Amino acid sequence: MLSIKRIGTLGKRYRNLMRYQQIIGIILKYGFDNILGALDIDRYIESGLKLIPFYHPHERVEKLSRNQRIRMALEELGPTFVKMGQVLSSRPDLIPMDLVNELSKLQDEIPAFGFDQVQETIAAEFGKPWHAVFHSMDEVPFACASIGQVHRASVTGEDQLAVKIQRPGIRKIIEADLEIIHHLAGIMERNIEEVAFYRPVKIVEEFAKTMEKELDYTIEAASMEQMARQFHHDKTIHIPRVFPSESSERVLTMEFINGIKASDIDAIDRAGLDRKRITRRGADFIMKQVFTHGFFHADPHPGNIFIMENNRICPVDFGMTGFLDTGTREMFVDIIHAVATGNARRAARLLCSLCDYETQPDMIRLEKDVSLFISVHLTKSLKDIRTSRMVNQFIGLCTIHGLRIPPDLFLMMKAFISVENVARKLDPDFNMLGHAVPYVTTARFLKFSPSKMAEEVMEIARESYKLIQQLPTDTLEILRLVRQGKIKLLIDIQGLDRLIVHQDQTSNRISFSIIIAALILGSAIVINSDVPPMLFGVSVIGIAGFLAAGIMGVWLLVAIIKKGRL
Repeated sequence: MLSIKRIGTLGKRYRNLMRYQQIIGIILKYGFDNILGALDIDRYIESGLKLIPFYHPHERVEKLSRNQRIRMALEELGPTFVKMGQVLSSRPDLIPMDLVNELSKLQDEIPAFGFDQVQETIAAEFGKPWHAVFHSMDEVPFACASIGQVHRASVTGEDQLAVKIQRPGIRKIIEADLEIIHHLAGIMERNIEEVAFYRPVKIVEEFAKTMEKELDYTIEAASMEQMARQFHHDKTIHIPRVFPSESSERVLTMEFINGIKASDIDAIDRAGLDRKRITRRGADFIMKQVFTHGFFHADPHPGNIFIMENNRICPVDFGMTGFLDTGTREMFVDIIHAVATGNARRAARLLCSLCDYETQPDMIRLEKDVSLFISVHLTKSLKDIRTSRMVNQFIGLCTIHGLRIPPDLFLMMKAFISVENVARKLDPDFNMLGHAVPYVTTARFLKFSPSKMAEEVMEIARESYKLIQQLPTDTLEILRLVRQGKIKLLIDIQGLDRLIVHQDQTSNRISFSIIIAALILGSAIVINSDVPPMLFGVSVIGIAGFLAAGIMGVWLLVAIIKKGRL
């Protein structure tokens, strides 16, 4: 498991010091020195900060927007930060939507590692040399990314395989970066109120979970096999076959796909393939994943979709997938139906049930905005509606009202947008929203079908029977705990810890001020009483008291100014 350690004094840990300096240097380079000032970072890295060369932002960088500078800084910071940006680009519940759009442009470019390291990884994973696992393997990879690279290989000498090899030492690099990121996130959450709203510590912890899955290729292999089962009888879709015997946590062996990327329109035309048929099949592919199965490929950009002979669709790279449970799918379909029928009140209530929020939204304002959203989009014909624009406005509406869309639901929306972008390049007249109508109608019909309702009634009956059966036992247990005094009421007030910290700081300053006042008053009394020893006719003890009060007063003033609050 990836470890994130809370670091008390990071500057004293040499193994992270140089990387910490590099991160701080790049933050300064891209004009975010105001963040470092707010963090009071020198308290944490101590003398290490003195070793960091001060970067003045380049004139070209200063002309860029804040979000562009964030993206460029992440790209320069390396694989961990690029991946974090890519993960955040699918989390509008954690960061603002304009930053989500900018992070979607992140480029994952990194040089390939040598074939000798490929051999070492295979030997470590399988306990035997690479040529005992594979018949042959190209030394030069045909695809390369931050986590791993892909080589063409063969097991029998006649088959064609694609072998994804994880970059050596990438787990340790990511763990070290996560330690630093987690530490900085904690400082930011405590010191910058505007940033604290987005819960940076939670973001880092969520990212760590995502990276743990991405570093384990057996999870990607399982996703491919699950997708293959879903479309086993669908001859229009081809899912690459996985070779479990030649796969492990750091090596993934799959079928090599001889196809044309969906983005290469000219090659598709030269091959005599039917673009309109490809477009419809690609749309059917995403619709079936979402509305029928719930499990879907979450990153279907043009480079991850290949077109094979007979117009078959073949998705690749299953490192990012999503899942919508039955309840979420049904509620989403109900929202679509409420919007389509112009029922703004019902759509607003369903939206609150679907999303998370910290404070109850103003339902009158929410209903008004939903009504406006409906009037803007329902006055157009289906062919004039752009799914991407509609989805972005929907997300913006949720953000304004403090509603957090479930991450997998947002991934599904992004997948729809990606497929629509590919579809419009292949067939500019294709109507993605119109193509979705039958699937939405079918999903809504199935929800109220007799078999579905009978199944739900039986499930409710089973759960009710279990509850009634367990109720006497649970009641007796509660009474026993009450008699023993073991039941306690715990109240967790959000933000109380921060309030206590501020209260302690205020109390300390008041106490400090009282001590200073007492020193001044006492010193004045001592001087007036001519308490020996004397210096030039003035009591030395009195002078010392005034000096101590002056030093303490300056110290208190400097501390207040540093905090920015007088």
